[in-house]
Parts: sequence; structure tokens; C-alpha cells
Amino acid sequence: MTDQPPVHEPTTRRRQLLGRLSLPERTFITDALRTETVGGVLLLLAAVAALVWANVWPHAYESVLDYTVGPSAPLHLDLTLGNWAKDGLLTIFFFVAGIELKREFVAGELRTPSAALLPVVAAVCGVALPAILFALVNSGSGGHPSGWAIPTATDIAFALGVLAVVGSHLPSALRAFLLTLAVVDDLIAILIIAVFYSSGIRFWALGLAFAGLVLFWFLHRRGVHGWYLFVPLAVVNWALMHESGIHATVAGVAMGLMLRCHREGDEQHSPGEHIEHLVRPLSAGLAVPVFALFAAGVTISGPSLREVFTQATPLGIVIGLLVGKTVGIFGGTWLAARFTRAELNPKLRWADMFAVSVLAGIGFTVSLLISELAFRDDLALADLSKTAVLVGSLLCATVATVLLKLRNRHYRDLCEEEDRDVDGDGVPDVYQEDDPAWRARAAGLAPRPDGEGPEKPR
Repeated sequence: MTDQPPVHEPTTRRRQLLGRLSLPERTFITDALRTETVGGVLLLLAAVAALVWANVWPHAYESVLDYTVGPSAPLHLDLTLGNWAKDGLLTIFFFVAGIELKREFVAGELRTPSAALLPVVAAVCGVALPAILFALVNSGSGGHPSGWAIPTATDIAFALGVLAVVGSHLPSALRAFLLTLAVVDDLIAILIIAVFYSSGIRFWALGLAFAGLVLFWFLHRRGVHGWYLFVPLAVVNWALMHESGIHATVAGVAMGLMLRCHREGDEQHSPGEHIEHLVRPLSAGLAVPVFALFAAGVTISGPSLREVFTQATPLGIVIGLLVGKTVGIFGGTWLAARFTRAELNPKLRWADMFAVSVLAGIGFTVSLLISELAFRDDLALADLSKTAVLVGSLLCATVATVLLKLRNRHYRDLCEEEDRDVDGDGVPDVYQEDDPAWRARAAGLAPRPDGEGPEKPR
């Protein structure tokens, strides 16, 4: 009897979770996160300035916040500075979010169903569980279920600002996951705002706003250029959307989604990418920090902090951010990976995903906005909700910092490996390792073991 050769069953390669990004995607993510990181630091400074201002000179803060500017006719734009920040400046933030979302769907991580599944499931679970926990905490007497959406948002700028301040390194795959998660989260947030926090719809204004958006899309698709044309049209669309009763930031998202984000011909950058590159610094460096300056100024005292942990509404917010976002995002990611049979990047651990999930519990900009929208008729409860947002975000930042610091040395090694460029050609070595010509070139540049010069190619 002769030995038969072993039969090898065909195997299919399992999709890798949090694997290496393509070089163009990594470059885009790096540039985008660099701006967001600077904006995040400015956001932190603005929040601190708002708290100091509101607690040391409360009357001055309220006077500036309530100062009214703008025409009362024909579109009722006589708004307080606080409302200009909330309805006006945040439109720029959501405009950038709309471009990001469009780009993710046509050229980024969301362009294929298999790649989109993970961040979408994580974002949906990260929105649903905080809302459920908030509703449960506020289901009894004295609760306010209308604030269910407050703990559902993730603030990518604040999270990156925390990373910058504490000096924690994150590999590009984790940063990309965090950014993509935040993009989907922003989409869900604007849908929530449009559906649940709009009232008194004026259909004539809504119809004109829709016509203005169609004109914006038509001119863009016809290749018409000129900021002097599109900026006034965008302002008119925003004003009409504001007059319609739909939250004005919806206009920003809509116009962002209308931009073309795929390249044609010999274009180096699509129009959407070019506009995002121009507008993102304005959003991250001015719009969001100024909004934080006008929104984060709440009075902090012993009684107010005690109420955060004793009253249903603020307690639901803190639990939603710290527990709901963490468990929702981590659980959604783990379930999606398990049911799609995806393998985690062997250089990372599930503990890394858990730490990022805690970091994503920082809900600041949009959570503050929804606090004002949910309790616009109860300013005291709105301020208490804002205090809870600050406390919950601070707790998430603190816990995430501790968890990330435990692995920071490993992250630093991974980042150095990702960025290493032995031959100095501007392309990280990890993207050229399979090229024999590069291996030979790199071997000639590498130091010899005896330290006496370059090692000869093998």
C-alpha cells in the first residue's frame, strides 16, 4: 500500500479587521486628522475658556450670548450670538461632514458593503444603546425622555484633541476607524436633528430651499466655478432652510453631499476634496471652537455636579456616553467581526478596540447642540444637560487615556514602523516590501551590523 499525498482543503482568506490602509487613503486620513487634531486642541481651549468665563463673569457671558444681531425681515435672521453659533457656524461643520460622508461612500472605507459593514454597525450600535439606556433611566417619574438623543454623538475633534494633549499614539488603522465611525455618527445625528428636533415647518421656505439646493447641484455638475457664485447661493439656501423650521445645519450636510468626490480625467483631486481641503481648517479652527465658546459655558458648582449623578436626565447622559457608547461600539464591532468571520489585525488586540470605543464616548459638539434643541423651553435643564455632557466626556477622556497609555509604547512602535522610509522616497517602506528593487535599494542604505557603513545588497 502506497502512501497517498495529503489532501489540502481549499481555504479562503479571511478579511482582516483594522488592516493596513491603502497608501492614498492613508495619506488622506493623515491630512484630515492633522487638521482635526489642531482643531481639537482649539476646541478644548475654547471649552475651558467658556467655563472660566461663565463661572467668573457670568453676567458678561450671558450678555454676549444673548446679544442680538441680524435683520428681522424678510427671513427672521435677528438671532442672538449663541444662535448664530449654533445655527450658522455649525452649518460649516456639517458641510464638511457631508463632504466626508460623500467621499467615504465613493472613494473611502464605505465604498464597498464589506468594508462599510463594520463602521456602520459600530456607529448604529453606538447610537442605539446610549439612547436606550437614557430612555430606561428616564422612564420613571421626573424623567425627560425627549433628551434621548443627547448621548448618541461622537466628537472626533474633541477625541483627537485629547490624544494630542496626552501624547498618545494611535496606528493609522485605529485612527481611520475612529474617523469613519464619526462620519457615520454625524449622518445619524443630522437625521435625528432633522426628524425629531424640527418644528413649525413652513413649506414655502422649505420648497425654495429645495429649489436652491437643486440649483447648487446643477451648477456644480455643469462645472461652473467661482466662490463668488456658490458662497452667496449657499448663504441663501441656509437662510431659507432656517426659515423653514428644519434645522439650518441640514442645508450644510445637503450641499456637502452634492459635491462630486470622485476624480475624473487627469484630476489630482476631486472638487469635493479640494473644497474640503479649503473649508476644513475654517470648520475645525474657527466654527467649532467658537460654538464651544458659546455653548459650553455652564455654571459649575457642588450642587450642580451633585445633580448630575442624582437626577435622571443628566445621569442618563453620563451613563449613555460612558457605558452606552463604549459597549455599543465595541459590541457592534465584535459582533460584526464574528458574523462576517473577519480576523483582527494580528498587531492589535481587542483591548485596543475597547479603548477606542471609550474614546468615542466623548460627545461634545453635537451633544451640546442637541441639549439646547431638546430642552429649548427649559434653560435650566438644558444647562444641566450640558454639564452632564461635559462630565461624561471628561470621564470617557480620562478612562480612554488610561487604557491607551497602557499600550502607548506598542502604538509608538507601530507608528514608527508605518512611517519608516529608509530610502527617503516619500513612500513608507511597508508599501514597498514586496518590490525586489526596493529591497535591494533598502539593503544598500541600511547600516551594517559592525556599524561601519551601509550593508551591501544581498
